[in-house]
Amino acid sequence: QVQIAESGGGLVQPGGSLRLSCVISGTDFNRYGMAWYRQSPGKQRRELVATIPSEGERYALDFVGGRFRIIRDNTTNTLHLQMNDLKFEDTAVYYCHDGGSSTWGQGIQVVVSS
Repeated sequence: QVQIAESGGGLVQPGGSLRLSCVISGTDFNRYGMAWYRQSPGKQRRELVATIPSEGERYALDFVGGRFRIIRDNTTNTLHLQMNDLKFEDTAVYYCHDGGSSTWGQGIQVVVSS
């Protein structure tokens, strides 16, 4: 059974940074692409924030105009989302997604507010 344990998130001022993490167990982590999604207030659907393929032990890709970086560590089955220069519109519940099993994390609240 795939289990996803998410951490990080919280309240941050505009321009600040946060790092989200999720540890995924019960899956062949190294074989599949992983992703972060978010669901913004008032929106019914989750949108893709960042995705990363299965390559190497550490691999990072930049998204959202270079403000976000998705990082995978295949040695610890951990997926991170480093978010910098946060804006009001980044307020959302963020979800870790295992591409192998299509399992979702429980979601992490991120609030960007002054």
